[in-house]
Amino acid sequence: MGRLGPTEIILILVVIILLFGAKKLPDMARSLGKSARILKSEAKAMKEDSKSSAPADPPTTGEQPPAQRTIQAAPGDVTSSRPVTEPTDTTKR
Repeated sequence: MGRLGPTEIILILVVIILLFGAKKLPDMARSLGKSARILKSEAKAMKEDSKSSAPADPPTTGEQPPAQRTIQAAPGDVTSSRPVTEPTDTTKR
């Protein structure tokens, strides 16, 4: 009971197509791919940020604000490329 044969895989695919419909499956796959790319780029950016802000660097008095990052869109998808604003402290003291 551990392995799936070809008939079980085909049966699972048929059930998925019946549940979601053939028209929605490509859109769902596309959305999942975009989400995975964004997650991967954000994880990579967080690793780079943590490496660049190592505690061994002495603080300087004339620091400039960090450059604005941009999430890259998929090739051919120009509408989802947007600048990312970093969170700032908006609390009043």
